[in-house]
Amino acid sequence: MSPELEAATPKNRSSQPQPPSPQTLKRLQSHIGVLSTTALKYLDQQLPWYRSLDPNERAALGLIAQKGISTFVTWYEDPSSTPSWVVTDVFGAAPTELTRSISLQKALGLLRTIVEVVESQVPDIATESEQAALREAVLRYSREVAFAAADVYARAAETRGAWDSRLEAHVVDAVLHGEPHDSLASRIAAIGWKSQKDIRILVGTTPAANSATFVTTLRRVATRYSRDSLVGVLGDRSVLMLSDTKFDDVDLTRFTRFFGPGPVVYSPLAATVKDMHHAAVAAVAGYSAARAWPQAPNPVSTDDLWPERACNGDQLARTALIEQVYQPLQQASNGLLETLSSYLALGHSLEGTARELFVHANTVRYRLKRVSEVSGWDPLVPRDAFVLQSALLYGRLHEFNL
Repeated sequence: MSPELEAATPKNRSSQPQPPSPQTLKRLQSHIGVLSTTALKYLDQQLPWYRSLDPNERAALGLIAQKGISTFVTWYEDPSSTPSWVVTDVFGAAPTELTRSISLQKALGLLRTIVEVVESQVPDIATESEQAALREAVLRYSREVAFAAADVYARAAETRGAWDSRLEAHVVDAVLHGEPHDSLASRIAAIGWKSQKDIRILVGTTPAANSATFVTTLRRVATRYSRDSLVGVLGDRSVLMLSDTKFDDVDLTRFTRFFGPGPVVYSPLAATVKDMHHAAVAAVAGYSAARAWPQAPNPVSTDDLWPERACNGDQLARTALIEQVYQPLQQASNGLLETLSSYLALGHSLEGTARELFVHANTVRYRLKRVSEVSGWDPLVPRDAFVLQSALLYGRLHEFNL
């Protein structure tokens, strides 16, 4: 007998039913077939959900019902014995099929129907003096099975939860390692992920304590604001993947309090599942480099961490600085790159830049405004100026190494 089923059996009982007479026991044994047939008819008539099951599921539940009746007769022969074996005999290898086919509420409804069937046959089985004892035995036996069913469902739920967590961790790992799209799509579909667009990935510190509670809470909050979600705990860091998010970037602050102390970094939106890998890699790289910017907002976009990521050896960040900042400024001409370089080199002085370039200060202001429009980073803002300075650095190195 499995430890789960043994644990399901209550230990202390105040009394045991009276042993049946040989005549009642003989009649009960001869009625097993009638009781089983009647029980199956009751299930079909009284439980609409039973009729909606496919034939294999109905057959599995029917066997459980029949086994429950025959095992009751065996147990009734010796009601003073510990009925832990009864639980094993009724369920056997069936808990997996049972929990997959019907809910706990329906399982208890099935047991209640069987009890009603046996009780309806009591007058035909036992003499009037033994009918009360037989009914009491039926109720006692049904209680044992109900306790066992509840325990089986609880343990099955725990097992499913642990298994789901492992599956999620495998999917997160597959995303991070760039598993081929077809394989990744299959893995994601296996855990119920349905979305195919607007995927956001967050990376933060795993709380030092209550990591199980952390994952459960994070999932519950994620379901309110996204269609699908995945949580992967990778040692001291955790990854949250959201799809079809229903909020703007600023609202991601609602998730930061669930992570441990430290930065929480979020990726740009991944347009499709195929793009999840690049978003995840960027978020992880941003998390690794975020501590180099202590004043960073929390959460912080991984794109806002391009300089720190580039210094930390992230080639994707270096490429982004070159292709999305340096080269557009270079192609814009009108002296934007030269003006920006002088402005940054001269301590952000408009007048000093104007003298250096032999232009009016208003011309410098206009060009710096164009720098902001072209690159998306404002050189008059200290943090943005640092990003632009980094772009100049890596852009020049890139040109030198061509």
